[in-house]
Amino acid sequence: MPSIKSDIKVADEVWIAAALLHREHPERGDFSTEEIVDRAAREAIAGPARPGVYVHVVQHCVANRAPNPGRYRILFETGPGRRRLFRKGDTYHPTREGGKITPIPEQIPPEYSELLNWYQEWSSDKAKSARASDPLLELKGSGAHLWSAETPDKYVRRLREGWE
Repeated sequence: MPSIKSDIKVADEVWIAAALLHREHPERGDFSTEEIVDRAAREAIAGPARPGVYVHVVQHCVANRAPNPGRYRILFETGPGRRRLFRKGDTYHPTREGGKITPIPEQIPPEYSELLNWYQEWSSDKAKSARASDPLLELKGSGAHLWSAETPDKYVRRLREGWE
């Protein structure tokens, strides 16, 4: 059982719960809001389950929702009642710009600090695989042979010959 740290922010507690779920279930892309709330309660970082955890999972920490009032970008809504950790490249509500994405290491119990390293690797791996599987990005360079012998401007001019 982790040491109890009652002054941990609820948002950090939510981040830890979601990170633990992702690490424990790497095959899953997201989790229900109930799973995240339950995982936070089981971990009991701040003692008994705090009622604020639910509202943070549903609203306060969700990057692609309007802030109310927090600007955290900790979770990303993948569908109704579904969340995953936010990662670089995800869209977010513009008024959440600059919002906290991960806990400050000194503000979480030390036994969870390795999750921050795990997150850096996880989020960069996920971003790479998302880019690799993007069909539009896969087209990059596919038509280069069409104008390889001429500049792009000359190629466009040649295509437009006789349009008038």
